[in-house]
Amino acid sequence: MTLRGRKKGETVPQGVVVRLPVYFRYLTELESAGAERISSAQLGEALDFTAAQIRSDLSYFGSFGQQGYGYNVADLLDQVKQILGIKRDYSIVLVGAGNLGKAIGSYEWFRDEGFHIKAIFDVDPHLIGNHHAGCVIRHLDDLAIYLAENPADIGIIATPKAAGQSVCDLLVEGGVGSIWNFSPTQLTVPNGVIVEDIHLTDSLLRLAFRVNEQTRAQEEC
Repeated sequence: MTLRGRKKGETVPQGVVVRLPVYFRYLTELESAGAERISSAQLGEALDFTAAQIRSDLSYFGSFGQQGYGYNVADLLDQVKQILGIKRDYSIVLVGAGNLGKAIGSYEWFRDEGFHIKAIFDVDPHLIGNHHAGCVIRHLDDLAIYLAENPADIGIIATPKAAGQSVCDLLVEGGVGSIWNFSPTQLTVPNGVIVEDIHLTDSLLRLAFRVNEQTRAQEEC
């Protein structure tokens, strides 16, 4: 199995990017269960994708599998990890130590896969100085000094909407080039800064829409 670069200037479609973590999760489960190989047809059936779609997705990154054999599960998982960029460690700062921030900080999978939260910041005087997830919660005023001495790969924003943009500005000014945004606000960032928005309300509203559509369809029957 060979991992090759794409043609110069070729971008990966967003649909492929969305499916890559799905491949990662399922292949991880397969490896844990002791599976040694899987065909694109079997993978597609398990994930509700077509075999052609899976082969097309993987073709953006190289040559995978063998005709008549399929994919070696361990090898394919290793390659997907490389594609996703999780065969390295990431240094993270978390801003917002409320219920959501604490839940994020407590998620052990992050550490297991190399995403290390090195520092946590907040403005609540009742939280400053407390320990969480191996970190002392610091005041937001200390963020700039911390980043000057401890560069971070990723900044997580888990603050109320009103604070989202100002926290983002502090992170960007501190040299953080990637933002994982749980704040319910649309961030404005300079070119070159990557933002991944996680709007929990949007996800819940999409679910409500699907429930409503299903109910309406049943009533029309």
